[in-house]
Amino acid sequence: MSLAFHDVSLRWPDGDLALDRFSATFPDGRTGIVGDNGSGKSTLLRLLAGELAPTSGSVSGPERVAWLRQDLVLRADEPVDVHLGIAPVRRALHAIERGETDPRHFDVVGDAWDVEERAVAELARLGLPADVLDRRLGELSGGECTRLALAALLLRRPEVLLLDEPTNNLDREARAALHQLVAGYRGTLVVVSHDRELLEHVDRIAEVRVRRERAGARSLTWYGGGWSSYATAVADEQRAAEQALTAARNDVRREQRDRVEAEVVLARRRRYGDKSAQSMPKIVAGAKKRAAQVSAAKLRAVQDDRLEGARQRYDEAQERVREDQEIAVDLPATTVHRGQQVLGLDRVVLRTGRLLDLEIAGPERVAVTGANGSGKSTLLHTVTGSLAPRDGTVRLDVPARLLPQRLDVLDPALTVAENARVLAPASEPNAIRASLARFLFRGRAADRVVGALSGGELFRATLACLLLAEPAPRLLLLDEPTNNLDLASVGQLVGALSSYGGALLVASHDERFLADIGVTRRIALS
Repeated sequence: MSLAFHDVSLRWPDGDLALDRFSATFPDGRTGIVGDNGSGKSTLLRLLAGELAPTSGSVSGPERVAWLRQDLVLRADEPVDVHLGIAPVRRALHAIERGETDPRHFDVVGDAWDVEERAVAELARLGLPADVLDRRLGELSGGECTRLALAALLLRRPEVLLLDEPTNNLDREARAALHQLVAGYRGTLVVVSHDRELLEHVDRIAEVRVRRERAGARSLTWYGGGWSSYATAVADEQRAAEQALTAARNDVRREQRDRVEAEVVLARRRRYGDKSAQSMPKIVAGAKKRAAQVSAAKLRAVQDDRLEGARQRYDEAQERVREDQEIAVDLPATTVHRGQQVLGLDRVVLRTGRLLDLEIAGPERVAVTGANGSGKSTLLHTVTGSLAPRDGTVRLDVPARLLPQRLDVLDPALTVAENARVLAPASEPNAIRASLARFLFRGRAADRVVGALSGGELFRATLACLLLAEPAPRLLLLDEPTNNLDLASVGQLVGALSSYGGALLVASHDERFLADIGVTRRIALS
């Protein structure tokens, strides 16, 4: 049975309409779902998984559907084999291996004689060792827990596998294991992700688009192939849409000119008719006047229809053009000159126990890599001074700002513009607004309260306020900046950093992002 939505509407308990008459069918194979934050990607997965029931319409699909949540909730004291659902069979198998012949052990095992071997194989496929079966969840890192939860789903042999942002918070090794799993997956898989490397391994990409015509209106636009094919197709679409919009705009202007010229012609006819009527009998003049009025009305109707048609084509063309979401940064005060001392760590011992020496000079772009728990975030917070090192000296030669994983820098009760003024009190309000406009907070958008912003908007606001801060940051530290960002926001971040003239120290597992921002050096923490 195909995985499908049939005229589905979904209304939240507060009355807001999340989906309105949505229909779509997912083919067999691997499908990636992309879209802006807030477009409803996770909601679609929750409906497919059966966690949400539609208000109207229906969702159809196979019975065995497995869903990997974005927000895993696990008990730290739970044994791994219990979480995998194999603990009773495993205990019975071990008892039989010891020579015990109690029939109850055989009843528990049933036909599952290979369950432990299958569990070990699934764990290995995800880069986890066999001895993890004898540990508890609290002993594992966040990335290991994510992979373990996925292994538990795979052991059920689902007909459909749903993954919601599975590479969030995974280190490089764990990401590679998951990418390999998706690349080799045989079956129906639907994955919501902003991980461009992972999306290279899907068969098709479905983009969730929010329609403007009514609340809750959503549609899926399908693209064959992985991320590279999708990006190329979208770029081609955008060029064609912009050309069509230009042509439609020219059509509207031409029809407007024709409408004005038609009125000029009608005015001339009216003046000529008025002069001619003076020498005619009244009854004849009246008949000619009425005929002229009918003719003028027909001409106006034709011109109005043509103008309205041109305007409608323009509106349709404008709907197909994606809004310009590029961030344009021009902050000369953040520039670091080649050879200028930026940062020095001399025999610094981090709180994790890691000994580190580091020098950054000039506009270097330095990536900090390493497994989860290796101390990447600790290093960044040590540089900013929010964490003290156990030993050694930290020398910060330029102003620095940290963009943290949790975007909790701004005051949620203040507007975007007010937050910017707090961080840059000496700047003129008009100058702040002009700068915020380059971060896409134009006009009244800068007066929105931070607590009401979407995830992508909060990211842009935080980045803008940090870069506009006084003194201007010449060293920008970023802690897993692409986690929880949609693809549009990742593109905006890359655009902003491309024109940033300061030095960068970036902790990230996102190899595509590190390549895009032009990393010049790497520090690997073990």
